[in-house]
Amino acid sequence: MFRVALHPVGGYVLTGAIVALLVVLLIVLPLRTPLARNRRRILVAIRLGVILLVLAALLRPTIVYTSSKRQASTLVILADKSRSMQTRDSLGNESRWEALRSVMGDAAPVLDKLSDDVEIKVYTFAGDLSPTNVADGDAHLEKVATGSESAIGAALADMLRREAGKRLAGVVLLTDGAQRALPPHDLPPQTAARQLRDLGFLLHTVVFGQSRAADAARDIALADLHANDSVFVKNELSVAATTRVSGFAHDNLPVDLLFETAPGQMTVVASTQVRARADGDQLPVELTYIPETPGEFKVTLRARPQPGELTPTNNELSTFVTVRQGGINVLYLEGAHPVEAKFIRRALEAGPDVHVEYHWIDARRPQTRPAELSSAFERGKYNVYILGDLDSTAFAGPELAKLADTVRAGAGLLMIGGLHSFGPGGYQKTPLAEVLPIQMGDLERQGFDDPPATDLHVPGPLKMQPTAAGEQLRVLLLGPVAQNRDTWALLPPLEGANRFRGLAPLASVLAESAAAPRVPLLVAQTPGNGRVLAFAGDSTWHWALGGQDALHKRFWRQLVLWLAKKDQSDSEVWVELPQRRYRPASRVEFSAGVQAVEGADASAVAMEAEITLPDGSRRPLRLGRQQERFSGVFLEANAAGDYTVTVKATRNGQPLGTASARFLVEVVDLELESPQADPNLLTQLANITGGEAMVAEQLGSFLERLEKQPPAPLVTIEAKQEPWDTWPFLLAFAALLIGEWALRKRWGLV
Repeated sequence: MFRVALHPVGGYVLTGAIVALLVVLLIVLPLRTPLARNRRRILVAIRLGVILLVLAALLRPTIVYTSSKRQASTLVILADKSRSMQTRDSLGNESRWEALRSVMGDAAPVLDKLSDDVEIKVYTFAGDLSPTNVADGDAHLEKVATGSESAIGAALADMLRREAGKRLAGVVLLTDGAQRALPPHDLPPQTAARQLRDLGFLLHTVVFGQSRAADAARDIALADLHANDSVFVKNELSVAATTRVSGFAHDNLPVDLLFETAPGQMTVVASTQVRARADGDQLPVELTYIPETPGEFKVTLRARPQPGELTPTNNELSTFVTVRQGGINVLYLEGAHPVEAKFIRRALEAGPDVHVEYHWIDARRPQTRPAELSSAFERGKYNVYILGDLDSTAFAGPELAKLADTVRAGAGLLMIGGLHSFGPGGYQKTPLAEVLPIQMGDLERQGFDDPPATDLHVPGPLKMQPTAAGEQLRVLLLGPVAQNRDTWALLPPLEGANRFRGLAPLASVLAESAAAPRVPLLVAQTPGNGRVLAFAGDSTWHWALGGQDALHKRFWRQLVLWLAKKDQSDSEVWVELPQRRYRPASRVEFSAGVQAVEGADASAVAMEAEITLPDGSRRPLRLGRQQERFSGVFLEANAAGDYTVTVKATRNGQPLGTASARFLVEVVDLELESPQADPNLLTQLANITGGEAMVAEQLGSFLERLEKQPPAPLVTIEAKQEPWDTWPFLLAFAALLIGEWALRKRWGLV
């Protein structure tokens, strides 16, 4: 179908005037030269032709051709092939996937007819999107759904990228409606639905399955694992979790504790049973084990799988525990100074190898004594004993004699200053006087209600500094040797100290007041196989609050390490993980460093790190420095299994040691841990775009409506031709003018 449209230059009036003028000129100015009639007619005809072409050029005629054509569009069908679609909760005990394939098979004839007007695209998805060949309306779907994720949001977003630039007649989503996805496939479905809505496309959803799957009713799952991160050799390790029981009410269900007795070998070391009274009960379970050897070991709590369980992967939980050999056990007894005691404990417990047992005792109230205090002084019970401002009357019978013998046998002892320490506390008349490195007089006794004796205490402020013996012993090195005195000068002064009347014959002064007269503040002695320190101060907490918390911790840690005879090494390399269990695709952060026992120069320390994957392969890891600590991150913890982070430290190119820490990525069956369908999500997605939310039985009728009323509309297509604006028109015009001139030339008219 066509029509002609005119677009005269300047309008019809101007065009008519120009043509009329040309005609008048043709009549008024005839050829003056006598010429045969035939020749005259030829020239007039040529000029009329020119006038007609000028008229055509002025009118600018346009031939418009119109036709109707159906607009191209695409119908996209997305089929969920994740493992949860294998759940058998459809009619006739069919699996969801079988029901989906059956529905798609029944719809093949309708899709075949619809393909005459609309392009049909079928994709399957789990974690990624996969195109499926469609022939005669049949998508030829796989027989089994095997995907490990249900990434609905990622599937919709990927589909939009693949079909970019096309007009979508609609998107039909066939799924159970539950998104179960890990990064990077965990895009929220609502986000993708809003993208569809903004583009003007409709999302129609078809749900398969029940909101409570029958298979999921029989399950035993462990959750909320709790275990000590570290424990000392021959100390009790407790492992606890919550057992969720569904479908096994009134059954005795065994739970085992497994311990790694050799690399890769897990052995059952304890067992118990749980019994649920009702379906869905959550029962606590706790098992204990006493490890005999040091090291890092895997620990697993496992509920034995039962017949009929759909998901046995959630029956066990694992973690790692560090069993420490030679860990330092400290007994700290205090009678006053709660602030100082708090900061000392915090400083010591900052190290993973120091365990502090703390008791506050009022010497005037026997009921505040721990029930087992007498047994605490037996040999081998503790490595180090710390006595704070605690009067000697707090101890009964032979307890102090037993403590003195334990010190001579190899334990460490530290007595801290106070109103009832040393002589003011009455220790000059106890067996402990024989091992203390100071001398005490009989007149030093301080009564509980008496005002503090000024001759027994040195008033503050007192700046503390190490002596040459203290630096040579290296126990008071808080920084590099050359800058150690400057480092000590950074510490705030003490409020005061006990005054020592004299020193034991073999005692050594390790620290003293910085100003004259020099007052001994830290005195050492080694009675028998033990080590003893007498510290006159009781206010080092000012160091921590004065901005020198790291130096405060180093000071107290080095004292305890020396007392426990753990001061032989310069430093210890460490690596720490915030947790030992991760879900797949988690971000694993770790920190590392060198615990300087004798004040290592942290700026000269360099570290390297690598990770060992479950398959045994190794990869280097990049470390970032944060003052004395290093930190790193691993972003590819995707595969389930055990991983090991190993760090190596050097100082000035010399090796300091290595350390390693293990973590595990859980075996997570996203699809079968909770395979319930989620029709509410599908309804929400359809509503966002204005589409329809259907059950499987409605898909056929929905496609029939599309086939009868294809969503692709008819559009009118126009094609234009302008004959006056073409080279043949120009050629004809030129030919007429040239022809007339040629004839006139030939006939002698010019």
